This record gives sequence, structure tokens and C-alpha cells, in this order.
Amino acid sequence: MPLYIRDETVDELVEQVMRATGARTKTEAVRQALRDALENSRNQPSLHDRVKPLQDRVAALGTADPGFDMKAFTDDLWEER
Repeated sequence: MPLYIRDETVDELVEQVMRATGARTKTEAVRQALRDALENSRNQPSLHDRVKPLQDRVAALGTADPGFDMKAFTDDLWEER
């Protein structure tokens, strides 16, 4: 199925990709750019893999102290007692 894009910015980007990669046609430049973008996205770690170390660090802190008084703590920091 054909793809028609009528946008000056996209056209300029395709021209830049053509010059940078030596692509002979706009189609070849777009094809390679899309392949590169897809490959790059596949090589990125998943959201789970990126968040897991943070979750582990939070879990290592332990559970919150139920007797902790956040207002008193904050007032003490601001010396408002």
C-alpha cells in the first residue's frame, strides 16, 4: 500500500537522511530510517526492566513506620514548633 506524506519538514528530514546515508532515493532513505528506528526500539530495555532496580531499592528501605508523624517532622525541618 502506498504511503503519501506531504509535509515540508518530513521532506527535509528525508533529504538529510539521503545525504547522511547515501541512499539513492527517498523510498530507500525512509525504508532504512524506519528499519533503524524499529531495531533501536527493539534493543531498548522494557519498562519493567528499567523500573525493577528502582522497585528493589524502595523495597530495601522497608515498610513505613506507622507511628511516624510527617507534620511534626516537617514542622521541625522548618523550625515551626
